[in-house]
Amino acid sequence: MARAPSPATFAEQRTDEILTRAAAALGALAGAAARLEAELLLEQCSGWSRTSQRAWPERTLDAATATAFAALLGRRLDGEPIAYIRGTQAFWTLELDVTPDTLIPRPETELLVETALARGPAGTATVLDLGTGSGAIALALASERPRWRITATDRSSAALAVARANRDRLGLDIDLVAGDWLGAVATGSCDLILSNPPYIDGDDPHLDQGDLRFEPPGALTPGADGLAAIRTILAEAPRCLRPGGWLMVEHGCDQGAAARALFGDAGLVEVATLDDLAGLDRITLGRR
Repeated sequence: MARAPSPATFAEQRTDEILTRAAAALGALAGAAARLEAELLLEQCSGWSRTSQRAWPERTLDAATATAFAALLGRRLDGEPIAYIRGTQAFWTLELDVTPDTLIPRPETELLVETALARGPAGTATVLDLGTGSGAIALALASERPRWRITATDRSSAALAVARANRDRLGLDIDLVAGDWLGAVATGSCDLILSNPPYIDGDDPHLDQGDLRFEPPGALTPGADGLAAIRTILAEAPRCLRPGGWLMVEHGCDQGAAARALFGDAGLVEVATLDDLAGLDRITLGRR
């Protein structure tokens, strides 16, 4: 783990020199994104956009801003995700607030949004997003399908508060409900049910590595059996779907075959697993 440079390293230094030093410190952690992360952290504490940083490389930091920048850089070098440091994360076409009470929305989850838009009704629809976290999936869908009635649930009141703040700031129409999976959902009430549930095995060493160390454990793993949450969803989803309705869930890259078997056992048809941009199994879907 690299040690953060002292604030004195950055005080009264040119912007381009500051970014070069910060990117060098971040290199082992962030790789090719080191320079981008340095620019984002400088934007966070100085208010200078990345464009202006490049346009005026000769600008210098005062002592207070240098201290704030060194503190942010230190947090990142300790492994804290930059999304939590900045409090925001881009997803779909949206900029979402995130906190350690929510998962950080990831690009691969956008496949769930793309598939729902492609398979869902063109007109009105009743849609349920289970375990919404920051509201990423539900809000992305609402931004594209204003005629859909979308309900997003989460058992975490803190996560729902983040989703509510995102909804209100973006001016998108979704309902937010405290709840755990499908037990209280009416029979035959949904055209689409989507979820990015916890799916990492409880003993997976990745939980103690990288960004995952900082994310809410309950949103990452359901316990020893990584498929436990998906099994719970499948126990109720066929009942809750309207005829022809779709269930779509995200899962781990090594869980596609097991997920397809579970979907088939639940009586769903047209079961398929779709790959993300990296060519890895990412979501499984099936139809009532």
